[in-house]
Amino acid sequence: MTIRAVLITLVIFGSLIFVHELGHFLFARLFHVGVQEFAIGMGPKLLSKVSKKSGIRYSLRLLPIGGYVSMEGEDEESQAPNAFNKKPVWQRLLVVLAGPFTNVLVGFLAMIILILGTGYLTSSTIAGFSDGAVSCADGSLEQGDKIIKVDGKRVFTGTGLLYAVMFETGEAENRTLTFGGTATETDGVLGVDVTVIRDGEKITLENVPFKTESQEGVTTCVADFIVYATPLTFFGVIRQSFCDAMATVRLIWQTLVNLVRGSYGLSAVSGPVGVTEAVSAVDTHDWLNVLYLFILISVNLGVCNLIPFPALDGGRILTLLIEMIIRKPLNRKIEGLINYVGLIILFALMIVITGKDVIHLIKK
Repeated sequence: MTIRAVLITLVIFGSLIFVHELGHFLFARLFHVGVQEFAIGMGPKLLSKVSKKSGIRYSLRLLPIGGYVSMEGEDEESQAPNAFNKKPVWQRLLVVLAGPFTNVLVGFLAMIILILGTGYLTSSTIAGFSDGAVSCADGSLEQGDKIIKVDGKRVFTGTGLLYAVMFETGEAENRTLTFGGTATETDGVLGVDVTVIRDGEKITLENVPFKTESQEGVTTCVADFIVYATPLTFFGVIRQSFCDAMATVRLIWQTLVNLVRGSYGLSAVSGPVGVTEAVSAVDTHDWLNVLYLFILISVNLGVCNLIPFPALDGGRILTLLIEMIIRKPLNRKIEGLINYVGLIILFALMIVITGKDVIHLIKK
């Protein structure tokens, strides 16, 4: 782990926390919600200044593990006309949604820059195969095949195709491959159903073989093919940026689902220390690599905050949706207590994950 990697990680996390909280802040101001403090970081204040015009305190705090926008009437009852709890439910919902949405939006905009930086678009049409490829076995993929679905999931770009093959094809031990009409257990090879356009005809290839590899308790397929690149066009860049951003959202959401199911263990989860280690493992002198990590972390921050867990944006969104359904607010004291307990659980989980990352780093 290098100082350069640590600084890059701090810049990435700091900027994305700022963007997230800025989303909440701008929508709170749009709906004239009283904002008491806009803070980046947690814990003791390092820098703090109160605006003479608005009375809002802007703070930089010691621990770079989050941030917050403190609003009047957010966690308690307030009779102030500009209190958060006095605003219509739909306005409160947009204020809460604005943080995660801004992170995903920034990921999309960064994806545009990434694609422009690479200088080409990626298709889902196979141009060739890497050495030792098994997906081109008899009756399987061929050069010129345009892949449109992987295990029933639609793909549109090379990035979406890569994600679908690597991460959305299930667990290897739960699959079989069929050779000559006989189903056999596989060892290190996974059978994947792939739908392609071949010679103008849509066909589904069953049990296309892909080698598998396991790391940190996670089994993935090896995408052993190469796709065609196409020239940049204005609408092509916008389309691919949107599709790749949505593919990243789907990847992260599927990862969260697998964590809940128990398909992935704790070893597959990383905190800031693990992210710093990942940054140090790539060529940080190549700005495209750093930008790709920025996109992954930005979208990950947005999607994870939508989890319906207390103290996360998703938990507050859930309570607001319940309020919309029952047409009356929940008990503020009970809601505050739930959020407090959720915050303690999140901090405990963060300590456990960080400890795991540190131990892993020491053992290397």
